[in-house]
Amino acid sequence: MPSIMRRSFAILAIALAAAVSIPAQAQFSDGYKFLEAVRKKEGDKVTEALNEPGTQIINTKNFSTGETALHIVVARRDLTWMQFLISNGANVNVRDNRGMTPLVAACELGFIEGVDQLIKSGARVEDANNTGETPLISAVHRRDLALVRMLIKAGANPDRPDNSGRSARDYATLEGKSSAVLGEIERAAKDAKGTGVKKTYGPSF
Repeated sequence: MPSIMRRSFAILAIALAAAVSIPAQAQFSDGYKFLEAVRKKEGDKVTEALNEPGTQIINTKNFSTGETALHIVVARRDLTWMQFLISNGANVNVRDNRGMTPLVAACELGFIEGVDQLIKSGARVEDANNTGETPLISAVHRRDLALVRMLIKAGANPDRPDNSGRSARDYATLEGKSSAVLGEIERAAKDAKGTGVKKTYGPSF
C-alpha cells in the first residue's frame, strides 16, 4: 500500500476515534448547556440563551431521553420555572422519548398546581404516553380526587382506553363500586356534561 494511502487511512482512523470519544450531548453543546442551566436553576444563563435572536432553544430536547426544559422543571415540581418557560414559548404538549407530555408527568407526580398551569396554558388533556396512559388514568392510579375532578372539568374522557384496553373508569371500578375515585369520576362527568363542558385541546406545535 502506498505510503500516502497509509497516511490517509491513519488520519481517517484518528478522526473517527476522536468523533466517537466526544459524548453525544457535547455535539449539541448549546442545547445541552441550556438544559443543564435549567436543571441547575441558573437563571442568568437561561435568560441569556433565550435572548439570542431567532433562537428555538426553549424546546430543545435531551439527546438520550427526549426531555425538554419543561419536563425538567415539572419533575422538580417547580411552578415558578414552569411559568417562566411557558411565557417564553415552551411547548406544553411536547413529548419525550416515552411519549410523556409535561401534563402526564405532572399528573403522575400529583403536582396539582402544575397540572392547573399546564391546562390553562393549552395542554391537551387527552394526550397519552406510549403505553396509552392519559393524564386522567395517571390521576386514577394515584387515587387523587382533586386531580380527577380538575381533568374531567377540563374535558378529559374517563372512558378513553389505554393500550391494555382499560379506561380511567375501568381502573376505578376495579376498586369496587364503593371506590371514592369511581364516585368522583361519576360526579365530575355528570357535572361536566350538565355544564356543557367541551374537551380542551391546546395549540399544536
